[in-house]
Amino acid sequence: MDLSSVFSLNGKVALITGASKGIGLGIAEIFAAAGARVVISSRKQDALDEVANQLRAKGYEATGVACNVGNMNELPGLVEKTVEIYGGLDILVNNAASNPVFGPVHETSLEAFDKIMNVNVKAAFELCRLCFPHLRKSSHASVINISSIGGISPEQGLGIYSVSKAALISLTKVFAKEWGDAKIRVNAICPGLIQTKFSEALWSNEKIMEMIIKQLAIKRAGTSEEIGAMALFLASSASSYTTGGVFTADGGFTI
Repeated sequence: MDLSSVFSLNGKVALITGASKGIGLGIAEIFAAAGARVVISSRKQDALDEVANQLRAKGYEATGVACNVGNMNELPGLVEKTVEIYGGLDILVNNAASNPVFGPVHETSLEAFDKIMNVNVKAAFELCRLCFPHLRKSSHASVINISSIGGISPEQGLGIYSVSKAALISLTKVFAKEWGDAKIRVNAICPGLIQTKFSEALWSNEKIMEMIIKQLAIKRAGTSEEIGAMALFLASSASSYTTGGVFTADGGFTI
């Protein structure tokens, strides 16, 4: 058995949101190394061009397409551009996320609530809808939603963010159940504390980090590459009988 082919993404086209840095970039680089042609998206084209150039310098095929996923009117253009560039779509990774608040849930404004829900849930829903006609043409279609351990059990100070990630887990299961006949697999990854700019409010706070580390079986923060490796499993034929799954990568936090 040739295990290299099991994890290969040769010829596949992957669209990854929130991919100019952090977890999204980690996923993009691993997908590209596995042979995928990747479209990385975030809000700023300059940042995307810089990252895409870095990936191409390594011999990978990558294109940056700017899109604010919180603006539903921009999403059709993102999907259309991806298909226009590469001729199809096999993998969608809904990674873009927003959390403009940290503190007691009752202090969250309606404006912040709407922003969190738009980016973390509504955008993932709409991108799935828009990508469906293209994904169903693929012989190995996979959707990966990046949730959070907060979606399994609410995290202190991240109340509505946790609610949004719980909704994303439920959305994952709904799409997985309904899209099985179309041969589209849909799974979710729930990272724990990953050392990225997005989670800097946590890992840069010595008191919070000390409290978190005490609860971990693996006594450290995770890396974007570790989430990327799990995403590769879910994108590849290695997980061909896996759908509706919710996978934690949290150093044992949820044990």
